[in-house]
Amino acid sequence: MSVEDPYLWLEDVTGDEALDWVRTRNAETLDVLTSGERFAALRDEIREVLDAGGRIPYVTRRGPKLYNFWQDAEHPRGLWRRTTLEEYRKAEPDWEVLLDVDALAEAEDENWVWKGAAVLRPGHRLGLVQLSRGGADATVVREFDLDAHEFVDGGYNLPEAKNRVGWIDDDRVYVGTDFGPDTLTTSGYPRLTKEWRRGTPLESAEQVFEGKPDDVAVVAFHDPTEGFERDFVHRSIDFYRTEVFLRTPAGMEKLDLPDDVELSVEREWLYVQPRTPWTVGGTEHPAGALLVIGFDAFLAGEREFTALFTPDAHTSLEYYTFTRNHMLLAKLRDVKTELVALTPGPAGWTEAPLGGAPEFGSADIVGTDPDESDEYLVDSSSYLQPSTLSRGEVGAEVEVLKQAPGFFDAAGIEVAQYFATSEDGTKIPYFVVRPPGAQDGPTLLNGYGGFEVSLTPAYSGVIGRGWVARGGTYVVANIRGGGEYGPEWHAQAVKENRYKVYEDFSAVARDLVTRSITTAARLGILGGSNGGLLMGVMLTRCPELFGAVVSQVPLLDMKRYHLLLAGASWMAEWGDPDVPEEWEYIAKYSPYHNVHKGRTYPPTLFATSTRDDRVHPGHARKMMARMLEQGHDVRYYENIEGGHGGAADNAQLAFKWALVFEFLWSRLS
Repeated sequence: MSVEDPYLWLEDVTGDEALDWVRTRNAETLDVLTSGERFAALRDEIREVLDAGGRIPYVTRRGPKLYNFWQDAEHPRGLWRRTTLEEYRKAEPDWEVLLDVDALAEAEDENWVWKGAAVLRPGHRLGLVQLSRGGADATVVREFDLDAHEFVDGGYNLPEAKNRVGWIDDDRVYVGTDFGPDTLTTSGYPRLTKEWRRGTPLESAEQVFEGKPDDVAVVAFHDPTEGFERDFVHRSIDFYRTEVFLRTPAGMEKLDLPDDVELSVEREWLYVQPRTPWTVGGTEHPAGALLVIGFDAFLAGEREFTALFTPDAHTSLEYYTFTRNHMLLAKLRDVKTELVALTPGPAGWTEAPLGGAPEFGSADIVGTDPDESDEYLVDSSSYLQPSTLSRGEVGAEVEVLKQAPGFFDAAGIEVAQYFATSEDGTKIPYFVVRPPGAQDGPTLLNGYGGFEVSLTPAYSGVIGRGWVARGGTYVVANIRGGGEYGPEWHAQAVKENRYKVYEDFSAVARDLVTRSITTAARLGILGGSNGGLLMGVMLTRCPELFGAVVSQVPLLDMKRYHLLLAGASWMAEWGDPDVPEEWEYIAKYSPYHNVHKGRTYPPTLFATSTRDDRVHPGHARKMMARMLEQGHDVRYYENIEGGHGGAADNAQLAFKWALVFEFLWSRLS
């Protein structure tokens, strides 16, 4: 399929002509969607949720202190701050403010957005703070003294780029950045990593490793765990294949593992999770299993792994993390969370439960202290139950630290899990959050279906306030392409099998109508990024199933996605459009190439961000332009700030969500 593209000029992100077009489209949309009382009410109610003082201030332990980044109405850019566990137990902790990003932005006349900090272990005195202009993935890096509450004069400093930086010790860091011509991959990430010594120019940094231009990225890091200090280099060949090297005084030693496994090294252990079935040491292990072996024994040639987790038809491993003496696993059983602790001992590994999650809910381990203790922090919630943050130590009682407020009345609301049958007979789970008397009512269906990302049940004050509390039914589809049933659930729907994602989502939509949960005319759909692509495919593939479509920060032109920003890094997911046999299957669903004049499409809203340097705003711009030219009912909003999240602060986020809900209510009521 070859389609002339008259809208390439809209890929000029900050070009005057393109931005004039954006401003015109924005004005048209805002004129229609923001003039009524409902929009103002939605915006204000959502802002209350985002700025609420009773929200849980989630923390990360670094040594004796708990660190938090906090945004509210008075601090829209945010405060980086810390406190002690004793203070944190109080209703109103005494916080020590390290960095006021609002004050910094005002002083430097920059629209700074916080992107995190790498803090030196042990000691936790120095940090490498990353700041983004307007929320882009690209950041500047500055060294910060946490005790002095100020940037280090003459310290480490990197200009804006997609930087990868981490500590080795007080006077050395690993750095990957834009070192000049030919130092970035085709995906726009560093392909060189260097060791940079304090007080020396970046140009003199010692090169540690060089990847290939078509790799996704190269990154080096140092493990400072006392007694187990090691240095590693990861060469990401594509999104799912990585070569791992141990850096030693003798040079680089490549770990003898398949390049499609996920691995970690913690103290004396090497943990491996194969993405495809793997035979090693005379035993075949299924995809999604978790295996362990002594790291030094592995380097010496031993290959007898112990299986710590083996998946089945209903259960997958979502993630794992570590305390000082234990390994904590989060399992998904039909998309509901189970937490367990594994402990090595003379007789092998033993397993004990950490406690369950709410029914139709999830429990996420949000913090551990692997250097010092067996402490862990767990955040549990469900669609109707606000978050509870608890502190535990393996083998001891769990202590509730914080309880988030509820933002909508959950009385009478029902939550159920159903299974739709896709075209190949696969059972596709989905959750329904249904207010009283909502039969055949306005319904919002959310989905993602890619990159092994799982959509697990969780409380959302924004969805609750803006949709459910107003009488809307909310649905989440756990379609293939995600990770809800492990890597094979994802692998079934990549590249030439991508169509299964779209068949699954369509099956859920039809099942909702069959069960009289809604009607096609009252069914709206919402997704972002890869989920935005999903929305674009649904729009063009089966428009008769939906009453409204919202596609956020989407990919839509699948002929050129790999040429725009980070797009080349995702070819392992969708394929290479420059390979004729791969473009043949991509072309069948590429929304930009499958929208036609004369067809009837549901009302559609595209939302994106000028500062999104991950998914190019040209996707949404060009799709909007083509649909507008063809005479379809379509709206567009592009936030100038926000990066891939679409908003740089709570005010922008509330405005964006209010636009989305106003659009949906106006079309589905």
